[in-house]
Amino acid sequence: MNAKSPSESVAILTDLVLPSETNPLNNLFGGELLARMDRAASIAAGRHSRRIVVTASVNHVAFNKAIPIGSVVTVEAKVSRAFTSSMEVFIDVWVEDRQSGDKTKANEAIYTFVAVNETGTPVAVPPIKPETTLEKQRFDAALRRKQLSLVLAGKMKPDDATELKALFVR
Repeated sequence: MNAKSPSESVAILTDLVLPSETNPLNNLFGGELLARMDRAASIAAGRHSRRIVVTASVNHVAFNKAIPIGSVVTVEAKVSRAFTSSMEVFIDVWVEDRQSGDKTKANEAIYTFVAVNETGTPVAVPPIKPETTLEKQRFDAALRRKQLSLVLAGKMKPDDATELKALFVR
């Protein structure tokens, strides 16, 4: 399979925060934001793999800034690294200032998706070829996150985690 650029997988969802989606403080429910991020990430993973994709894990979510009612929210998802059948998707969440139009980063997340066939069996996905500095940083960090996850799950020995050796110095 030919490598693909992360930019080929970009999915951008822009929407308004409505009253029914807010908590008693009139800020977007965290669960609503998680669902929006999951949808954008699913589209990005599907664009990269051109297969059915399923959410395997939510690896990291940072709710750094409350998103008030009436806000215009943009969720941008992009595949940061592809492994055999799984893909790490990095998600940035932006809030647009109503008057200036300036966008501020409010939140971010990292999800993992797996490409599957019609019977739910994992299938191979194309590799990623990062191009920008940020894409390269996220690509490299994705391997460290995957290896750490495998070590913590007991599926990889720390000595075999080449990207993590510094964390396990004796």
